[in-house]
Amino acid sequence: MIIPVIMAGGVGSRLWPVSRKLYPKQFVSFQPGANSLFQQSLERISEFKGMGSPIVVCNQEHRFLVAEQLRELGVTDATIILEPEGRNTAPAVALAALAAEALAENSVLLVLAADHLIEKLPIFHQAIGSGENHAASGALVTFGIVPDRPETGYGYIRRGEAAADGFKIERFEEKPDLDTAQSYLESGDYFWNSGMFMFSASSYLGALDQHAPEIIAACREAWEFCKDDLDFKRIPAEIFQRCPADSIDYAVMEHTDAGIVIPLDAGWNDLGAWSALWESSEADGDGNVTRGDVILRSVKDSYIHAESRLVSVIGLEDAVVVETPDVVLVADKDSVQEVKDIVDAIKAEGRPEADCHTTVYRPWGSYESLAEGTGFQVKRIRVKPGASLSLQMHHKRAEHWVVVQSSALVTIGEKEFTLEENQSTFIPVETTHRLENEGDKELVLIEVQCGEYLGEDDIVRFDDIYGRVQT
Repeated sequence: MIIPVIMAGGVGSRLWPVSRKLYPKQFVSFQPGANSLFQQSLERISEFKGMGSPIVVCNQEHRFLVAEQLRELGVTDATIILEPEGRNTAPAVALAALAAEALAENSVLLVLAADHLIEKLPIFHQAIGSGENHAASGALVTFGIVPDRPETGYGYIRRGEAAADGFKIERFEEKPDLDTAQSYLESGDYFWNSGMFMFSASSYLGALDQHAPEIIAACREAWEFCKDDLDFKRIPAEIFQRCPADSIDYAVMEHTDAGIVIPLDAGWNDLGAWSALWESSEADGDGNVTRGDVILRSVKDSYIHAESRLVSVIGLEDAVVVETPDVVLVADKDSVQEVKDIVDAIKAEGRPEADCHTTVYRPWGSYESLAEGTGFQVKRIRVKPGASLSLQMHHKRAEHWVVVQSSALVTIGEKEFTLEENQSTFIPVETTHRLENEGDKELVLIEVQCGEYLGEDDIVRFDDIYGRVQT
């Protein structure tokens, strides 16, 4: 049985401001009408015969995003492993391999990133079939992308002697300069390193025993003390923090004699920057890709993304313009790798724009900041049908609620009552309260917070159906 392992960690900072720490690129849809990148990674393997239930490895902060997007696809049998912190791919896949051994004997892992695009599915499926044959015989397989340009942003794999539908791996190469990348392309002996793998769970764990014993020892201990938390597998932080952080390439693939690279020419793109989105999208006659409400004049070969308002651009070429409700990014298309430097600068200033959008998603729905000033903040709260916020209290703020759609079941202190549309209520400081949506359509209300401190950490939870009460 093939068990897909979807690596859904990471923050995608080069696609800021759309991708942010609390809502990174893998959970975003960058194409009109399309599912998120994470959902697409599951859809593209769903029709491959012999594919088992997926294992998803993600950051614990994203657990409810993962669960909700799996629910939207109708996937109810996934194993969701929560990393307390990222330790790179080698430990993450070790945890998945340990989970797979408990699910099925002789399982083969197909390790995929949650943020890639692959356009030609028949070719991709054919490569999976080739990889499965090698993995079943004990090989450690990676998929090498057939290069079509001298790319300096990827690592490379040099092929060795032929082996069935692939090649033995001669060596891995770091990201090259342009001249070296050109020589790699001209030689025909090199592939881009995709970061996708295929091997049996036992072969990978055995390779870690041989080449990275500290990693596998820490992961075995962490898995032994893993706890079930609702639909999640929660890895103990104090154990996992002792695990060395390393990639599969460095920990295993560069040392093993069992490495195989399968060539893949299937329209792959890792969406590592805004320029990659431009390359992978259908452009107009002037080479422009637009999203949202956009008006252009004398613009060529550019990517323009508008989320909340009209964006007009005049007289630019090879540009990237990205608008969100709280941030506007303007960059030369050749400089978009430097977006990460902007994010680092924002973090250094302690600003929230690096981590969260104006809309923040929660397991019960979302809230959106509409206005704020000294001593007040206004939010739009959306609660899904059947969902409930925690029973909670705030030490430093009072709240006013006005229902604008559907009806709300409200608890304030010892009182419980229903608020209909256009009705309001007041929650004093240090008063327990809860908001529930017992209806069959989305509940929308406006919340006005007033107080000396309005931070989200001023929440004391007493009861929560999502397991967020601190014990």
